[in-house]
Amino acid sequence: MGPGVSTTHDKIIVDRSRSHRNKAVSRAVRATRERLQTATGTSPAFERDMLLLYIEAVLNGALVMPVLVFAITGLGLYLTRDAAFIAWGLLALSLHAISILLAKHVRLKGLPPEEVRRWHRLLLAAQVLMGVGWAVFALQDCSACAGNGFDFYKGTVLLVALCVTSMSALMLRNAVLYAFLPTVLALIYNATRKPDPIVLGMTAFISVALVFLTFVTKRMRHTSQQLLSFQSEKDDLIAELEVAKSMSDEARRRAEEANLAKSRFLASMSHELRTPLNAILGFSEVMNTEVLGPLNNPVYKEYTADIHNSGKHLLNLINEILDLSRIEAGRYDLSEEAIRLVEICEDCIGMVQLRARTKNISISEQFETDMPDVWADEKAMRQVVLNLLSNAVKFTPLGGEITVRVGWTAGGGQYLAIRDNGPGIAEEEIPIVLSAFGQGAIAIKSAEQGTGLGLPIVQAILAKHNGEFILKSKLREGTEAIAILPAKRVLQSLPMEKIKTVSPRRKSFA
Repeated sequence: MGPGVSTTHDKIIVDRSRSHRNKAVSRAVRATRERLQTATGTSPAFERDMLLLYIEAVLNGALVMPVLVFAITGLGLYLTRDAAFIAWGLLALSLHAISILLAKHVRLKGLPPEEVRRWHRLLLAAQVLMGVGWAVFALQDCSACAGNGFDFYKGTVLLVALCVTSMSALMLRNAVLYAFLPTVLALIYNATRKPDPIVLGMTAFISVALVFLTFVTKRMRHTSQQLLSFQSEKDDLIAELEVAKSMSDEARRRAEEANLAKSRFLASMSHELRTPLNAILGFSEVMNTEVLGPLNNPVYKEYTADIHNSGKHLLNLINEILDLSRIEAGRYDLSEEAIRLVEICEDCIGMVQLRARTKNISISEQFETDMPDVWADEKAMRQVVLNLLSNAVKFTPLGGEITVRVGWTAGGGQYLAIRDNGPGIAEEEIPIVLSAFGQGAIAIKSAEQGTGLGLPIVQAILAKHNGEFILKSKLREGTEAIAILPAKRVLQSLPMEKIKTVSPRRKSFA
């Protein structure tokens, strides 16, 4: 590439924006896999997540326990007139403050994976201390209270405290059991000391509630852990998709760079490839026509004819490859002017007429009259018509018929349609023959094989003109190729009523 050539087009074609993301995404994949692949089925990473969720729950509900303690203390003072409840309230608030301070410390300093177990034990110990506070409450007595009202009060308070603890310590493994085990022991001690039916019933009820809530919190914690696992699996899938997409983008970028380099190389080799071939064609034609003197050996003359024909065939193949390469490289510039599609078709029919006559193929024209000029590249449109006509002649059998039609489209554009009664193309092979270097089964068996670039070049040229190419075919019925130019390329628009009433002019060649 010369120094004056702009590389802006390269930057548009080749995407280099995602290659740097591979390492970060790969690290994310490895991290999520490590969280999922553990021998015990309980990943330390999930334990850390559960502990962090517990800490957030403790800090978010930090005011719940003080409010509950104040309410219990106030109601206890009202019922017993005993200042010991104030001391218990201060004890309970102090023990609760320990849990809050530990949770704040973890949130501020972070929770490294290697310290998860240590902090789990510390936070669990804080819950046990709070349970000791509830055990102290369970040991409270009221000698001045009449009846069983105080026992009902204690049982209700302990049940509410058990429920609040279960909700706040859900994410801390075994927290509910360890926190209220001292309370149950204190109630059992009270029941043995005072074997009253109310006290025994309250002890049994609190014990059953502790077992039930321990089971429920364990199941809820297991469910939360499964949700975290599913979330991690989803993150893993997303990360792997990102890796696959990043690798795909990188492969596509490399393929685009290689394809662009190939196309530019072939496009720049146009002169270097055509010049020696033209020399071969020129000298072989001079020798074949015996311009400089007769060839005494007739075999040499036959060889020169073979050289000339093979050179022409090779030149046609190279021209097709170079044309497609120039289109892919963005170097196929249109030289647009006002042209008549009907005149181009008539000229091209005359160029293939000799080949058609050797196969006894008749070419009929169906051209609508008074077709206006279109704004297009004459050389490119001739190439389109010649490619389609050459294909039709190549695959039409002896004594066949080719029909060439030029007319108006429903949207006000112009179309060219070439139909033959050859062997046709299978429906599943149409995408193949429309791709570069693609050939159908009939073309492969044909003696006149080409590069398979004729139809892709037609498609590309029409796309350059904002047009459209349609290929219709059925086996044993024939093929119809339709090239369409849009209405904006027609230099003179006709009213729709006139378009519908235009009568075609027919001309036939035997």
